[in-house]
Amino acid sequence: MTRRTVPLDDAHWNWPRGRVAATTHRGRHCVAFAQDANLLALPRGVALTDGAIEVDLAVAHERSFHGLAWRVNGPTYESFFVRPHQVGNPDAVQYTPVFNDVSAWQLYHGPGYWAPITFPLGRWFRLRVAFAGNRGEAYIGDMNRPALVFGGLKVPIAEGRIGLHVGGPGLHVARFAYDDAPPTLRGPTPRNPRSLPGTIREWEVSQPVAEGTPPTAATGWQRLESEPGGLVNLARMHPVRRGRNTVFARTTITSQSAMSRSLVFGFSDRAVVYLNGRRLFAGNDTYRARDYRFLGSIGYWYTLELPLRAGDNELIVAVSESFGGWGLMARLVGSGGHEP
Repeated sequence: MTRRTVPLDDAHWNWPRGRVAATTHRGRHCVAFAQDANLLALPRGVALTDGAIEVDLAVAHERSFHGLAWRVNGPTYESFFVRPHQVGNPDAVQYTPVFNDVSAWQLYHGPGYWAPITFPLGRWFRLRVAFAGNRGEAYIGDMNRPALVFGGLKVPIAEGRIGLHVGGPGLHVARFAYDDAPPTLRGPTPRNPRSLPGTIREWEVSQPVAEGTPPTAATGWQRLESEPGGLVNLARMHPVRRGRNTVFARTTITSQSAMSRSLVFGFSDRAVVYLNGRRLFAGNDTYRARDYRFLGSIGYWYTLELPLRAGDNELIVAVSESFGGWGLMARLVGSGGHEP
């Protein structure tokens, strides 16, 4: 294993000029990022498939999201960051994949993605991420015991760039280093969530449209399979473009007779549900849509009775995204018919 330190200067990094300044903080020479910086800072000429990256950083108490990124290929990458404003709380730290520039922290939460970690504010500490194959883990302060063992890496395994995830004010960085050999991972191999009976695993997803567009205008349908637990990360297929933040996801439910079946589902951020062309539901789980502490985390929070007819029934869900994760999950409960 070879550990290399990357000098913190313009010659070795792609950060925007004028947004990073050399300074001294708590007795160490370092760089400070602009207070409103939201960017990936990537060292030039460095790419890894498996390895480890670490940073010596100091963060302020303000709301911010600072950490590390790896397997960066354009707008898609893995990320891990700390939340100084939530230090010690269940979501003090976060692992999340980013597909097509859509961070998915609302889709991946709880064990394997969050942890109630304590870290210093205003003082130096070390953060390390080690990754190999579809496994990864993060260390904060203590380099021998993982602070978080990730619940399985989500971005396809491929060589990509590495760097700093900078989100908001108060970040100082004194050292950045990487190891270019597969690390020894100390945490257990993550288990995929099992697929419950009735989980809808296959969807067809349309091209993005403007929110409020009727389903009859949808085009460009492509197949997208859910993760075992039923989660469909729609950003795997499409970016959110200005004016086009909505896709339709459709599937067919075959019923032996006319009956009612329960659809248990969740979404991020907003959804409208149609069955056989009839609108049955509209909901809003956008971040802070209910109160200032409402996260909008996805889950099987809703139950809708579907009036199925005998034969094939077309279920369509329009899903709209603002930020934090573009997703859908659904399963059918009750007897009768054939799941998609």
